[in-house]
Amino acid sequence: MKAFIFDMNGTMINDMEYHLDGWHNMLKRLGADLSREVVRSHMYGKNEELLVRVFGEDHFTQQEMHDIAHEKEVLYQEAFRPHLELIAGLSDFLQQAAAANIPLAIGSAANNFNIGFVLDNLELRHYFKAVVSAEDVAHSKPDPEVFLKCAAALGVAPANCIVFEDAPKGVEAAFNAGMEAVVLTTMHTREEFAQYTNIRAFVTDYNDPALQQLFT
Repeated sequence: MKAFIFDMNGTMINDMEYHLDGWHNMLKRLGADLSREVVRSHMYGKNEELLVRVFGEDHFTQQEMHDIAHEKEVLYQEAFRPHLELIAGLSDFLQQAAAANIPLAIGSAANNFNIGFVLDNLELRHYFKAVVSAEDVAHSKPDPEVFLKCAAALGVAPANCIVFEDAPKGVEAAFNAGMEAVVLTTMHTREEFAQYTNIRAFVTDYNDPALQQLFT
C-alpha cells in the first residue's frame, strides 16, 4: 500500500509570500532590518527556531517567542483569508486519492492554529487520517521525524510514502525518511533542489499530468 504525505504551506495553498510578508514586517518591528531574501532563507522549521536563528539563543524568553509567533500568525491569517484556496487541481487530486483508497496525511512545520485555519475553512479535514504539526515533533525538517510519524500513523512503510513539498528542507527531510518527493515550485526554483536524488517530479500545480503516474 502507498500513502501520500503533504506539507501544507506552499504545497496545498500558495501562501508563502504572505508568510514572508508577515515575518519581514515582524522582524523589522523587532529591530532586525533584513532583506526579503534573507528572511526567506530563514523560513523553515518552527517559528521559535526562526527567531533564534535571527536573534540568538537568549534574546527572547520562550513565552515572548510564543507571543511574537502567535501575533505574526494572526496577522498572516487576516491578510491571507480573502485569498484562501487550494492550489489548482488539488481538490480533484484529493478526491482521486480518496477514491483509490490511498491514505493521506499532513506533515507540516505549521502549528495547529494555522493548520486548523486551512483545514477547517476549506473543509478538508475528512481527507486526512493523520495530521502531524510543529507541536507534535521535537525536531524540525530536515529531520525526518514529522514524515516518519505520519507514516507510522498511516501504518505504511516509509519507502511506500510519497511526500509533497515546496521547500528544499522538506525534500531533505523526505530523503532522510527514505521517501520520494514531488516538488511544488511555488516558493523555490528547480535549481534549488539540484542536490536531492529523491524527487519524482516538479509541478506547478496538481493538474500536471505527471501526477497521474502516482496512481499506477
